[in-house]
Amino acid sequence: MEDIRKPEPTFEDLGPAAAARLGAVIGGSLEKGLEVRLDPDASLEDVRVGHYVAIQGQSARFFGMITDISLDALDERLAKTPPDRADSFSARVLAGTATFAVLKVVPSLMLPSPALRGSTGSPRTDSTAAPRTDSGLQPARTIPAHFAPVLKASAQDVEVVFGAEDAKHPRHFTVGTPLEMEVQVALDLGKFTERSNGVFGKSGTGKTFLTRLLLIGILQKGAATNLVFDMHNEYGWEGSSEGRDGRTVKGLKQLFPSRVAIFSLDEASSRRRKVQPDFVVEIGYSDIEPEDIVTLRETLDLTQPMLDSVQLLARRYGRGWLKEVLAEAAAEQTTRERLRELAGGIEAHESALAGLFRRLQGLAGRCPFLVPEPRDNAVQRLLDYLQRGTHVVLEFGGHSSLEAYILVANVLTRRIFDRYKKLTEERQGTGAPRPQPLMITIEEAHKFLSPELAHQTIFGTIAREGRKYNVALLVIDQRPSAIDGEVLSQVGTKIVCQLDNERDVEAVLAGASGRSELRGVLAKLDSKQQALMFGHALPMPVVVRVRDYGSPESYKSLGEPTAPAASVRDLFP
Repeated sequence: MEDIRKPEPTFEDLGPAAAARLGAVIGGSLEKGLEVRLDPDASLEDVRVGHYVAIQGQSARFFGMITDISLDALDERLAKTPPDRADSFSARVLAGTATFAVLKVVPSLMLPSPALRGSTGSPRTDSTAAPRTDSGLQPARTIPAHFAPVLKASAQDVEVVFGAEDAKHPRHFTVGTPLEMEVQVALDLGKFTERSNGVFGKSGTGKTFLTRLLLIGILQKGAATNLVFDMHNEYGWEGSSEGRDGRTVKGLKQLFPSRVAIFSLDEASSRRRKVQPDFVVEIGYSDIEPEDIVTLRETLDLTQPMLDSVQLLARRYGRGWLKEVLAEAAAEQTTRERLRELAGGIEAHESALAGLFRRLQGLAGRCPFLVPEPRDNAVQRLLDYLQRGTHVVLEFGGHSSLEAYILVANVLTRRIFDRYKKLTEERQGTGAPRPQPLMITIEEAHKFLSPELAHQTIFGTIAREGRKYNVALLVIDQRPSAIDGEVLSQVGTKIVCQLDNERDVEAVLAGASGRSELRGVLAKLDSKQQALMFGHALPMPVVVRVRDYGSPESYKSLGEPTAPAASVRDLFP
């Protein structure tokens, strides 16, 4: 009877890719990963955690990442009685035969398998392969058999998985290259802007550098409109380079002068830095609501009785509550008797009220942009720019204290989100297209999204519900463990630079598939210009060396749009 079993692909069947062969599968499982024995002629020291490999099965090509490397031996006695260090010949004889290296590989995807060629040179195809997605990719729900050849992933494999920044992928943006590969990794910014996202890493690892690239990509590809709360003046006109040479690099306004507006909280600082702001922001006392003061609980050291007093004052005075409080605090005649009378009138604790008055008076003094009557409506101006599809960077200048940053970001975001929410609901009723996506970027995100505040601030609401209204967050933080776990679980795509705090690593990988393997990959990142990316906008995790930024060549590639910007269809009526 004829043997109809499909033969294993031979070394010759694999064609030119065989030159990059690493080894063969010798064991493992789908859940825990595959064990790959390294070929004797493959250099162990050229293999790195985070490298990609392709595994050629009988009818499918598997794509995965190396997550660990170990040494093994056929006879355990070799570990106890190794060859004499002077006997290099014996060591060379044993290497690759009696002793060998084992790679841990996690298969993530099944690729469209190139036709294997038989001895006649005609293609051999498999008509029983499982159905594939439009891109030809499938999640790996099976594994190759024993001794399946394992190859270094080719540039074509990487491009099939991640796409490319070309005419076929108008929303793809190149973020870097896989470790020790020349091929580029492109991020699907269409998917990226569908959900909230995060850039995490300890101080000095390049979070700002990475965020600047992402904002430029979103702008260049027209994937969303950016609203950036720029605490340290890094994204608008110019920013700092990643090196220690003191160089500056171009910001969004220099690369896209007609499509980016700079709002400033500190006009004097802008002038000193030779920046011409498009609008100077002032916030009126009447714009401050009790919820805005709640977000300052930690920075102002507010007790719960003080926060209760804020609610009682707002109930008594309405929108003018802060103006009344500051007037009372500044009045020389505000004696203990007057304070006791006011506390009794609103049923607040006298000492809490006194402490609140001191803190709010100090806040107003440190935030000169807080005024009784602003010269212009900052919220409406901001909406006007967004309506035209203009990206806005709000620079804080010299007012970069944490309390100023939290207050302004919360006040403006709450009103912007409320407008988007109403607009989306109106359009749902008429069948009109949804508004252009809005990406709001905040630094020091754990100050807005801590477990104590996440359910009380607008940023927690956007993280949980923003997708319904085309509003998403881009959070930048060095302490992801301080962010509320529920909020962190809503972060669609995570871009993680080096982290060395165990709690932060645990928090950022919570809920991720293959978290134990990713932990090992994350631990091996360099401190500069490397990041682990995974989540909604990526078909599988990837470690990239982030693309260069700051040279004339990089400005040319980043400043000129490669695709027309998305039209803003009557963003606001």
